[in-house]
Amino acid sequence: MITSASMGNLPCGTEVRAFTLQNASGASMKVSSLGGCLLSIVVPDQKGRLSDVTLGYPALETLAQAGGYMGFLIGRFGNRIGGAQFELNGKTYALAKNDGENHLHGGLKGFDKRVWGAEIKGDTLALTLRSPDGEEGYPGTLDVTVTYSFSDENTLGIRYEAVCDQDTVLNLTNHVYFNLSGPDCQTLDSHEILINADAFTEVSSPACIPTGRLAPVEGTPLDLRAFRNIGEGLALEERDTQMRYGGGYDHNFVLRGWDQTLRQAAIVRDKATGRRLETWTDQPGVQFYSGNFIKDDRPGKCGPPYRRRQGFCLETQHYPDSVHHQNFPTCVLRKGEKYETVTEYRFSAEAF
Repeated sequence: MITSASMGNLPCGTEVRAFTLQNASGASMKVSSLGGCLLSIVVPDQKGRLSDVTLGYPALETLAQAGGYMGFLIGRFGNRIGGAQFELNGKTYALAKNDGENHLHGGLKGFDKRVWGAEIKGDTLALTLRSPDGEEGYPGTLDVTVTYSFSDENTLGIRYEAVCDQDTVLNLTNHVYFNLSGPDCQTLDSHEILINADAFTEVSSPACIPTGRLAPVEGTPLDLRAFRNIGEGLALEERDTQMRYGGGYDHNFVLRGWDQTLRQAAIVRDKATGRRLETWTDQPGVQFYSGNFIKDDRPGKCGPPYRRRQGFCLETQHYPDSVHHQNFPTCVLRKGEKYETVTEYRFSAEAF
């Protein structure tokens, strides 16, 4: 069942709506037409108690002004592009420098700041957006559709589709922040994570621009091939150069055996509530971010402002800065070709 309600109007007069997708068990998710933002995901714990497991902002005024991309769709290019420029077909395209000297998450007015068209299609919600040629420096008029679904098995599905009338680059993702204990829990200390990756894209500095090297995780705090407590991993930050550069976990993991089919990328389990989150994707990478730079004076869902490392992200993606590394999977979308990718967040609960 999908219902819709107005969140109010932006200063420009555009209405923003919220859509609630509820399944047969009573679990639900809520999406805003502003930025395609995931406002909430309400799922049961090991005792069947329902609670939201995302950080974010329920009021339109706060949502429109808040930083940190909490829950928003990201485009045209998720993550970083070094030097805020890239070359395609012999032409150099300049992008906004909104992360030091680099380009981050689509620029000054990325897809997170746009109001998307929304249409309920049966048990799915289809959001649509047209990005004109030259927007934020990117070539080509791009038409994007992002379809949300929420199954009776508590699986949140996100299908990204796009076509462009020129060759362009594209890397779409969602920047939802999770805390499986609920948005009132101020740490990740009860969370354990496993990521199916033997390597990560090494970065050269705190700017987190990849060197091009796929570095092995073995022997580092980024070895998450077996469950590791997130808090214990973060405590190793000062011992590891890559962790210091990221301020904690803020790294793209190279998913094992990538073949463009849907496969399990990561599992997070919360020993406090028994909740379990599996991330499945057909993308080659996932950015695990431990909320190292969460800093906001605005009230969160439960009242107090969010704290550093209160939530984590698992952003499915092509590798950061892939426009500059020929050994990375290409992020080029050719004229007339269809971009199509799927990510699923599968929720369950188990007793520990």
